[in-house]
Amino acid sequence: MSATARHAALRGCVVTFRANPFVTAPHEALSIEEDGLILITDGKITHCGPYDQTRVFLQDGVNVKHYPNRLISAGFIDSHVHYPQLPVIASWGEELLAWLQQYVFPAEARFADKQVAQAIAKTFMAELLRNGTTTAAVYCTVHPHSVDAFFEESERIGTRMIAGKVLMDRLAPDNLRDTARTGYEQSKALIERWHGKGRQLYAVTPRFAITSTPEQLELAGDLYRSRDGLFMQTHLSENQKEIEEVARLFPNSTSYLDVYEQAGLVGPRAIFGHGIHLHEHDFQQCHDTGCALAHCPTSNFFLGSGLFRLFDAKAAHRPVHVGLGTDVGAGTSFSLLATMGEAYKVSLMAGAQRLHAIQAFWLATRGGAEALHLEDKIGTIAPGMEADLCVLNPEATPLLAVRARESKDVADLLFVLMTLGDDRCVEATWVNGQCVHERTDASPR
Repeated sequence: MSATARHAALRGCVVTFRANPFVTAPHEALSIEEDGLILITDGKITHCGPYDQTRVFLQDGVNVKHYPNRLISAGFIDSHVHYPQLPVIASWGEELLAWLQQYVFPAEARFADKQVAQAIAKTFMAELLRNGTTTAAVYCTVHPHSVDAFFEESERIGTRMIAGKVLMDRLAPDNLRDTARTGYEQSKALIERWHGKGRQLYAVTPRFAITSTPEQLELAGDLYRSRDGLFMQTHLSENQKEIEEVARLFPNSTSYLDVYEQAGLVGPRAIFGHGIHLHEHDFQQCHDTGCALAHCPTSNFFLGSGLFRLFDAKAAHRPVHVGLGTDVGAGTSFSLLATMGEAYKVSLMAGAQRLHAIQAFWLATRGGAEALHLEDKIGTIAPGMEADLCVLNPEATPLLAVRARESKDVADLLFVLMTLGDDRCVEATWVNGQCVHERTDASPR
Protein backbone atom coordinates (compact mmCIF):
# COMPACT_ATOMS: atom_id res chain seq x y z
CA MET A 1 0.00 0.00 0.00
CA SER A 2 1.39 3.38 -1.03
CA ALA A 3 2.34 5.70 1.82
CA THR A 4 0.53 8.48 -0.06
CA ALA A 5 -2.78 6.62 -0.33
CA ARG A 6 -5.87 8.53 0.84
CA HIS A 7 -7.92 6.68 3.44
CA ALA A 8 -11.30 7.44 4.97
CA ALA A 9 -13.83 5.57 7.08
CA LEU A 10 -17.54 6.25 7.71
CA ARG A 11 -19.69 4.61 10.37
CA GLY A 12 -23.48 4.67 10.55
CA CYS A 13 -26.62 2.98 9.27
CA VAL A 14 -25.66 1.97 5.73
CA VAL A 15 -28.54 1.68 3.26
CA THR A 16 -27.98 0.30 -0.25
CA PHE A 17 -29.41 -2.27 -2.67
CA ARG A 18 -28.91 -5.96 -3.26
CA ALA A 19 -31.62 -6.24 -5.95
CA ASN A 20 -34.03 -4.28 -8.14
CA PRO A 21 -37.19 -3.46 -6.13
CA PHE A 22 -39.26 -3.27 -9.31
CA VAL A 23 -38.49 -6.98 -9.79
CA THR A 24 -37.94 -8.17 -6.20
CA ALA A 25 -40.14 -7.36 -3.22
CA PRO A 26 -38.92 -3.93 -2.06
CA HIS A 27 -37.96 -5.00 1.48
CA GLU A 28 -35.93 -7.89 0.06
CA ALA A 29 -34.14 -5.59 -2.39
CA LEU A 30 -32.94 -3.17 0.31
CA SER A 31 -29.76 -3.89 2.25
CA ILE A 32 -29.55 -2.31 5.71
CA GLU A 33 -26.55 -2.45 8.02
CA GLU A 34 -27.70 -0.76 11.22
CA ASP A 35 -24.15 -0.21 12.48
CA GLY A 36 -22.06 -0.31 9.35
CA LEU A 37 -18.52 0.70 8.47
CA ILE A 38 -17.36 1.85 5.04
CA LEU A 39 -13.62 1.90 4.36
CA ILE A 40 -12.26 3.94 1.48
CA THR A 41 -8.84 4.11 -0.18
CA ASP A 42 -8.02 6.55 -2.98
CA GLY A 43 -11.66 7.22 -3.73
CA LYS A 44 -12.78 3.58 -3.88
CA ILE A 45 -14.68 1.55 -1.32
CA THR A 46 -12.47 -1.31 -0.13
CA HIS A 47 -14.64 -2.81 2.63
CA CYS A 48 -18.22 -2.43 3.79
CA GLY A 49 -20.00 -4.40 6.48
CA PRO A 50 -20.90 -4.58 10.16
CA TYR A 51 -18.72 -2.31 12.24
CA ASP A 52 -17.55 -5.04 14.61
CA GLN A 53 -16.40 -7.25 11.73
CA THR A 54 -15.06 -4.58 9.36
CA ARG A 55 -13.01 -2.48 11.78
CA VAL A 56 -10.21 -5.05 11.66
CA PHE A 57 -9.41 -3.76 8.17
CA LEU A 58 -8.95 -0.16 9.33
CA GLN A 59 -5.59 1.34 8.41
CA ASP A 60 -3.54 2.64 11.33
CA GLY A 61 -4.16 6.28 12.03
CA VAL A 62 -7.42 6.53 10.07
CA ASN A 63 -10.11 8.32 12.04
CA VAL A 64 -13.61 6.94 11.71
CA LYS A 65 -16.21 9.60 10.89
CA HIS A 66 -19.19 8.48 12.94
CA TYR A 67 -22.73 9.47 11.90
CA PRO A 68 -24.98 8.15 14.69
CA ASN A 69 -28.73 8.16 14.01
CA ARG A 70 -28.09 8.93 10.35
CA LEU A 71 -28.52 7.00 7.10
CA ILE A 72 -25.55 6.62 4.75
CA SER A 73 -26.64 6.16 1.14
CA ALA A 74 -24.91 6.09 -2.20
CA GLY A 75 -24.81 9.60 -3.62
CA PHE A 76 -27.87 10.64 -5.58
CA ILE A 77 -27.88 10.58 -9.39
CA ASP A 78 -29.72 13.27 -11.37
CA SER A 79 -30.36 12.02 -14.90
CA HIS A 80 -31.58 15.28 -16.44
CA VAL A 81 -30.73 18.87 -15.42
CA HIS A 82 -29.85 22.21 -17.09
CA TYR A 83 -27.18 24.18 -15.27
CA PRO A 84 -27.64 27.42 -17.30
CA GLN A 85 -31.30 27.59 -16.29
CA LEU A 86 -30.55 27.99 -12.59
CA PRO A 87 -31.15 31.80 -12.72
CA VAL A 88 -34.68 31.35 -14.13
CA ILE A 89 -35.98 28.68 -11.78
CA ALA A 90 -39.48 29.64 -10.54
CA SER A 91 -40.44 31.70 -13.61
CA TRP A 92 -44.19 32.20 -13.85
CA GLY A 93 -46.92 31.25 -16.18
CA GLU A 94 -45.91 29.42 -19.36
CA GLU A 95 -45.97 25.99 -20.95
CA LEU A 96 -42.84 24.49 -22.47
CA LEU A 97 -42.38 26.24 -25.82
CA ALA A 98 -43.36 29.71 -24.61
CA TRP A 99 -41.32 29.20 -21.43
CA LEU A 100 -38.21 28.53 -23.52
CA GLN A 101 -38.72 31.69 -25.55
CA GLN A 102 -39.60 33.98 -22.66
CA TYR A 103 -37.19 32.82 -19.96
CA VAL A 104 -34.69 30.15 -20.98
CA PHE A 105 -33.21 31.44 -24.21
CA PRO A 106 -32.49 34.93 -22.78
CA ALA A 107 -30.83 33.30 -19.76
CA GLU A 108 -28.70 31.02 -21.93
CA ALA A 109 -27.65 33.93 -24.17
CA ARG A 110 -25.84 35.46 -21.20
CA PHE A 111 -23.47 32.48 -21.27
CA ALA A 112 -21.69 34.08 -24.21
CA ASP A 113 -19.61 35.52 -21.36
CA LYS A 114 -17.48 32.73 -19.90
CA GLN A 115 -17.35 34.52 -16.54
CA VAL A 116 -21.13 34.14 -16.31
CA ALA A 117 -20.78 30.44 -17.10
CA GLN A 118 -18.07 30.01 -14.47
CA ALA A 119 -20.08 31.78 -11.77
CA ILE A 120 -23.25 29.77 -12.46
CA ALA A 121 -21.29 26.51 -12.69
CA LYS A 122 -19.91 27.10 -9.18
CA THR A 123 -23.34 27.89 -7.76
CA PHE A 124 -24.91 24.94 -9.56
CA MET A 125 -22.32 22.45 -8.33
CA ALA A 126 -22.66 23.74 -4.78
CA GLU A 127 -26.42 23.21 -4.97
CA LEU A 128 -26.00 19.66 -6.23
CA LEU A 129 -23.67 18.81 -3.35
CA ARG A 130 -25.91 20.48 -0.75
CA ASN A 131 -28.63 18.15 -1.95
CA GLY A 132 -26.54 14.98 -1.90
CA THR A 133 -26.29 14.70 -5.69
CA THR A 134 -22.89 13.38 -6.75
CA THR A 135 -23.50 12.59 -10.44
CA ALA A 136 -25.72 14.36 -12.97
CA ALA A 137 -26.39 14.39 -16.70
CA VAL A 138 -26.11 18.11 -17.40
CA TYR A 139 -27.08 20.35 -20.32
CA CYS A 140 -24.77 23.29 -20.95
CA THR A 141 -25.48 26.00 -23.58
CA VAL A 142 -24.57 26.29 -27.24
CA HIS A 143 -21.31 28.01 -26.22
CA PRO A 144 -18.36 25.57 -25.99
CA HIS A 145 -16.87 27.48 -23.06
CA SER A 146 -20.03 26.75 -21.04
CA VAL A 147 -18.95 23.10 -21.16
CA ASP A 148 -15.39 24.00 -20.20
CA ALA A 149 -16.65 26.05 -17.25
CA PHE A 150 -18.80 23.19 -16.00
CA PHE A 151 -16.20 20.45 -16.36
CA GLU A 152 -13.48 22.64 -14.85
CA GLU A 153 -15.58 23.02 -11.71
CA SER A 154 -16.45 19.34 -11.63
CA GLU A 155 -12.81 18.39 -12.07
CA ARG A 156 -11.82 20.73 -9.23
CA ILE A 157 -14.27 19.00 -6.88
CA GLY A 158 -13.68 15.48 -8.18
CA THR A 159 -17.26 14.60 -9.14
CA ARG A 160 -18.25 12.14 -11.84
CA MET A 161 -20.33 14.22 -14.20
CA ILE A 162 -21.85 13.89 -17.67
CA ALA A 163 -22.34 17.05 -19.75
CA GLY A 164 -22.37 18.43 -23.25
CA LYS A 165 -22.77 21.47 -25.47
CA VAL A 166 -26.35 22.02 -26.63
CA LEU A 167 -26.80 21.71 -30.41
CA MET A 168 -29.35 24.07 -32.03
CA ASP A 169 -29.20 25.10 -35.67
CA ARG A 170 -32.79 26.28 -36.23
CA LEU A 171 -35.89 27.74 -34.55
CA ALA A 172 -33.85 29.40 -31.82
CA PRO A 173 -32.59 32.97 -31.38
CA ASP A 174 -29.72 33.96 -33.69
CA ASN A 175 -27.34 34.33 -30.75
CA LEU A 176 -27.99 30.74 -29.65
CA ARG A 177 -27.72 28.94 -32.97
CA ASP A 178 -24.79 27.02 -34.30
CA THR A 179 -24.73 25.18 -37.63
CA ALA A 180 -24.75 21.47 -38.25
CA ARG A 181 -21.04 21.62 -39.11
CA THR A 182 -19.86 24.02 -36.37
CA GLY A 183 -21.89 22.13 -33.77
CA TYR A 184 -20.22 18.92 -34.88
CA GLU A 185 -16.70 20.37 -34.85
CA GLN A 186 -17.11 22.12 -31.52
CA SER A 187 -18.57 18.99 -29.92
CA LYS A 188 -15.79 16.85 -31.35
CA ALA A 189 -13.17 19.15 -29.83
CA LEU A 190 -14.95 19.08 -26.46
CA ILE A 191 -15.08 15.29 -26.57
CA GLU A 192 -11.34 15.17 -27.14
CA ARG A 193 -10.78 17.64 -24.33
CA TRP A 194 -13.07 16.17 -21.67
CA HIS A 195 -14.45 12.69 -22.31
CA GLY A 196 -12.75 10.27 -19.96
CA LYS A 197 -10.57 12.96 -18.41
CA GLY A 198 -10.56 11.93 -14.76
CA ARG A 199 -14.20 11.38 -13.87
CA GLN A 200 -15.68 13.57 -16.62
CA LEU A 201 -17.88 12.06 -19.35
CA TYR A 202 -19.28 13.71 -22.48
CA ALA A 203 -22.85 13.66 -23.76
CA VAL A 204 -23.71 14.63 -27.32
CA THR A 205 -26.58 17.05 -26.66
CA PRO A 206 -29.08 18.07 -29.35
CA ARG A 207 -31.59 20.10 -27.36
CA PHE A 208 -34.60 18.51 -29.01
CA ALA A 209 -35.80 17.68 -32.49
CA ILE A 210 -37.49 21.05 -33.01
CA THR A 211 -34.24 23.03 -32.76
CA SER A 212 -32.06 20.72 -34.87
CA THR A 213 -32.25 20.09 -38.59
CA PRO A 214 -32.11 16.51 -39.85
CA GLU A 215 -28.50 17.19 -40.89
CA GLN A 216 -27.54 18.26 -37.38
CA LEU A 217 -29.23 15.22 -35.84
CA GLU A 218 -27.43 12.91 -38.25
CA LEU A 219 -24.08 14.49 -37.41
CA ALA A 220 -24.94 14.17 -33.72
CA GLY A 221 -25.54 10.48 -34.37
CA ASP A 222 -22.11 10.24 -36.00
CA LEU A 223 -20.57 11.81 -32.89
CA TYR A 224 -22.48 9.52 -30.53
CA ARG A 225 -21.10 6.47 -32.32
CA SER A 226 -17.60 7.89 -32.79
CA ARG A 227 -16.10 6.84 -29.46
CA ASP A 228 -16.73 4.19 -26.84
CA GLY A 229 -18.60 5.27 -23.76
CA LEU A 230 -20.06 8.51 -25.11
CA PHE A 231 -23.49 9.56 -23.93
CA MET A 232 -26.35 11.23 -25.79
CA GLN A 233 -29.04 13.34 -24.13
CA THR A 234 -32.06 15.13 -25.50
CA HIS A 235 -35.77 15.68 -24.83
CA LEU A 236 -38.64 13.44 -25.89
CA SER A 237 -42.44 13.76 -25.84
CA GLU A 238 -42.63 16.31 -23.05
CA ASN A 239 -45.51 18.45 -24.28
CA GLN A 240 -48.38 17.93 -26.74
CA LYS A 241 -47.66 21.10 -28.75
CA GLU A 242 -44.01 20.07 -28.96
CA ILE A 243 -45.03 16.64 -30.28
CA GLU A 244 -47.26 18.24 -32.92
CA GLU A 245 -44.41 20.50 -34.05
CA VAL A 246 -42.03 17.57 -34.31
CA ALA A 247 -44.57 15.71 -36.46
CA ARG A 248 -44.83 18.75 -38.74
CA LEU A 249 -41.06 19.14 -39.07
CA PHE A 250 -40.38 15.42 -39.60
CA PRO A 251 -43.29 14.12 -41.71
CA ASN A 252 -41.39 10.98 -42.73
CA SER A 253 -40.93 9.76 -39.16
CA THR A 254 -43.42 7.40 -37.56
CA SER A 255 -43.01 8.87 -34.07
CA TYR A 256 -41.02 11.40 -32.07
CA LEU A 257 -38.64 8.64 -30.97
CA ASP A 258 -38.29 7.52 -34.58
CA VAL A 259 -36.82 10.94 -35.44
CA TYR A 260 -33.91 10.13 -33.16
CA GLU A 261 -33.74 6.50 -34.29
CA GLN A 262 -33.36 7.55 -37.93
CA ALA A 263 -30.45 9.80 -36.89
CA GLY A 264 -28.70 7.00 -35.00
CA LEU A 265 -29.30 8.57 -31.60
CA VAL A 266 -31.06 5.70 -29.82
CA GLY A 267 -28.97 3.18 -27.91
CA PRO A 268 -27.10 2.50 -24.68
CA ARG A 269 -26.17 5.67 -22.75
CA ALA A 270 -28.86 7.66 -24.60
CA ILE A 271 -30.96 9.58 -22.06
CA PHE A 272 -34.32 11.00 -23.08
CA GLY A 273 -35.77 13.64 -20.80
CA HIS A 274 -39.45 13.42 -19.80
CA GLY A 275 -40.96 10.78 -22.13
CA ILE A 276 -44.44 11.58 -20.86
CA HIS A 277 -46.57 10.92 -23.93
CA LEU A 278 -45.14 7.62 -25.13
CA HIS A 279 -46.90 4.61 -26.60
CA GLU A 280 -46.22 0.91 -26.17
CA HIS A 281 -44.05 0.71 -29.28
CA ASP A 282 -41.89 3.53 -27.84
CA PHE A 283 -41.40 1.68 -24.57
CA GLN A 284 -40.55 -1.49 -26.48
CA GLN A 285 -37.98 0.36 -28.56
CA CYS A 286 -36.41 1.85 -25.43
CA HIS A 287 -36.22 -1.61 -23.89
CA ASP A 288 -34.74 -3.18 -27.02
CA THR A 289 -32.05 -0.52 -27.45
CA GLY A 290 -31.02 -0.04 -23.81
CA CYS A 291 -31.69 3.70 -23.72
CA ALA A 292 -33.07 5.50 -20.67
CA LEU A 293 -35.93 7.82 -19.76
CA ALA A 294 -35.48 10.60 -17.21
CA HIS A 295 -38.54 11.03 -14.98
CA CYS A 296 -38.79 14.74 -14.07
CA PRO A 297 -41.94 15.11 -11.95
CA THR A 298 -41.44 18.60 -10.50
CA SER A 299 -40.83 19.99 -13.98
CA ASN A 300 -43.74 18.10 -15.50
CA PHE A 301 -46.05 19.48 -12.82
CA PHE A 302 -44.65 23.02 -13.03
CA LEU A 303 -45.05 23.34 -16.82
CA GLY A 304 -48.29 21.36 -16.86
CA SER A 305 -46.78 18.87 -19.26
CA GLY A 306 -48.39 15.66 -18.00
CA LEU A 307 -47.78 12.53 -15.92
CA PHE A 308 -44.95 10.10 -16.63
CA ARG A 309 -46.20 6.49 -16.55
CA LEU A 310 -43.39 4.98 -14.50
CA PHE A 311 -44.94 1.56 -13.97
CA ASP A 312 -45.78 1.25 -17.66
CA ALA A 313 -42.13 1.99 -18.41
CA LYS A 314 -40.97 -0.60 -15.86
CA ALA A 315 -43.43 -3.32 -16.97
CA ALA A 316 -41.93 -6.76 -16.31
CA HIS A 317 -42.22 -8.00 -19.90
CA ARG A 318 -40.01 -5.20 -21.31
CA PRO A 319 -38.60 -2.98 -18.55
CA VAL A 320 -37.11 0.35 -19.59
CA HIS A 321 -34.20 2.04 -17.81
CA VAL A 322 -35.52 5.02 -15.82
CA GLY A 323 -33.69 7.62 -13.74
CA LEU A 324 -34.93 10.66 -11.84
CA GLY A 325 -34.27 14.20 -13.06
CA THR A 326 -34.70 17.54 -11.35
CA ASP A 327 -34.63 19.40 -14.70
CA VAL A 328 -33.83 22.73 -13.06
CA GLY A 329 -34.96 25.37 -14.07
CA ALA A 330 -38.37 24.01 -15.11
CA GLY A 331 -38.00 21.69 -12.13
CA THR A 332 -38.58 23.41 -8.84
CA SER A 333 -35.93 21.84 -6.62
CA PHE A 334 -32.38 20.48 -6.75
CA SER A 335 -33.41 17.96 -4.12
CA LEU A 336 -33.83 14.39 -5.28
CA LEU A 337 -35.64 13.79 -2.00
CA ALA A 338 -38.28 16.29 -3.11
CA THR A 339 -38.23 14.77 -6.59
CA MET A 340 -38.93 11.32 -5.15
CA GLY A 341 -41.84 12.76 -3.19
CA GLU A 342 -43.36 14.23 -6.34
CA ALA A 343 -42.77 10.97 -8.22
CA TYR A 344 -44.87 9.24 -5.56
CA LYS A 345 -47.73 11.67 -6.19
CA VAL A 346 -47.45 11.11 -9.95
CA SER A 347 -47.74 7.36 -9.41
CA LEU A 348 -51.03 7.87 -7.58
CA MET A 349 -52.40 10.04 -10.38
CA ALA A 350 -51.07 8.05 -13.35
CA GLY A 351 -52.16 4.54 -12.46
CA ALA A 352 -53.10 1.96 -9.89
CA GLN A 353 -49.60 1.23 -8.57
CA ARG A 354 -48.04 3.32 -5.80
CA LEU A 355 -44.34 4.09 -5.84
CA HIS A 356 -42.70 2.49 -2.81
CA ALA A 357 -40.06 4.51 -0.97
CA ILE A 358 -37.50 1.75 -1.58
CA GLN A 359 -38.26 1.90 -5.31
CA ALA A 360 -37.85 5.69 -5.27
CA PHE A 361 -34.46 5.52 -3.56
CA TRP A 362 -33.39 2.81 -6.01
CA LEU A 363 -34.25 5.14 -8.93
CA ALA A 364 -32.13 7.86 -7.31
CA THR A 365 -29.13 5.58 -6.76
CA ARG A 366 -28.62 2.11 -8.24
CA GLY A 367 -31.44 2.45 -10.77
CA GLY A 368 -30.09 5.79 -11.94
CA ALA A 369 -26.65 4.24 -12.33
CA GLU A 370 -28.11 1.42 -14.41
CA ALA A 371 -29.97 3.94 -16.55
CA LEU A 372 -26.63 5.62 -17.28
CA HIS A 373 -24.82 2.29 -17.71
CA LEU A 374 -22.52 3.29 -14.83
CA GLU A 375 -23.65 0.64 -12.34
CA ASP A 376 -20.11 -0.77 -12.19
CA LYS A 377 -18.88 2.57 -10.79
CA ILE A 378 -21.59 4.39 -8.84
CA GLY A 379 -25.00 3.94 -7.23
CA THR A 380 -24.22 1.15 -4.75
CA ILE A 381 -22.20 0.94 -1.54
CA ALA A 382 -19.94 -2.07 -2.09
CA PRO A 383 -16.24 -2.89 -2.39
CA GLY A 384 -14.80 -1.69 -5.68
CA MET A 385 -17.34 1.09 -6.16
CA GLU A 386 -16.43 4.75 -6.30
CA ALA A 387 -16.91 6.39 -2.91
CA ASP A 388 -19.68 8.87 -3.65
CA LEU A 389 -21.99 8.99 -0.63
CA CYS A 390 -24.59 11.13 1.07
CA VAL A 391 -25.41 11.16 4.76
CA LEU A 392 -29.08 11.78 5.56
CA ASN A 393 -30.42 13.21 8.81
CA PRO A 394 -34.01 12.03 9.40
CA GLU A 395 -34.40 14.61 12.20
CA ALA A 396 -33.20 17.67 10.29
CA THR A 397 -36.32 19.71 11.08
CA PRO A 398 -38.63 19.71 14.11
CA LEU A 399 -41.42 18.18 12.04
CA LEU A 400 -39.13 15.45 10.71
CA ALA A 401 -37.89 14.71 14.21
CA VAL A 402 -41.46 14.19 15.46
CA ARG A 403 -42.40 12.02 12.48
CA ALA A 404 -39.13 10.02 12.52
CA ARG A 405 -39.84 8.89 16.08
CA GLU A 406 -43.02 7.25 14.79
CA SER A 407 -41.26 5.34 12.01
CA LYS A 408 -41.54 1.59 12.43
CA ASP A 409 -38.61 0.68 10.14
CA VAL A 410 -36.04 2.09 7.73
CA ALA A 411 -38.41 1.85 4.75
CA ASP A 412 -40.91 4.07 6.54
CA LEU A 413 -38.09 6.46 7.42
CA LEU A 414 -37.14 6.65 3.73
CA PHE A 415 -40.72 7.57 2.88
CA VAL A 416 -40.71 10.29 5.52
CA LEU A 417 -37.45 11.68 4.11
CA MET A 418 -38.78 11.79 0.55
CA THR A 419 -42.09 13.32 1.63
CA LEU A 420 -40.87 15.95 4.10
CA GLY A 421 -37.17 16.19 3.29
CA ASP A 422 -35.03 18.64 1.37
CA ASP A 423 -31.41 19.87 1.39
CA ARG A 424 -31.53 20.30 5.17
CA CYS A 425 -31.61 16.51 5.47
CA VAL A 426 -28.26 16.14 3.72
CA GLU A 427 -25.81 16.30 6.59
CA ALA A 428 -22.77 15.48 4.46
CA THR A 429 -21.85 14.66 0.87
CA TRP A 430 -18.75 12.63 0.04
CA VAL A 431 -17.23 12.62 -3.43
CA ASN A 432 -14.40 10.35 -4.51
CA GLY A 433 -13.73 9.48 -0.88
CA GLN A 434 -13.61 13.05 0.42
CA CYS A 435 -16.18 15.11 2.30
CA VAL A 436 -17.09 18.02 0.02
CA HIS A 437 -20.17 19.30 1.84
CA GLU A 438 -21.11 19.26 5.50
CA ARG A 439 -23.86 21.10 7.31
CA THR A 440 -22.40 23.15 10.11
CA ASP A 441 -25.61 22.93 12.14
CA ALA A 442 -27.27 19.53 11.88
CA SER A 443 -29.66 20.01 14.78
CA PRO A 444 -33.43 20.26 14.13
CA ARG A 445 -34.48 23.72 12.96
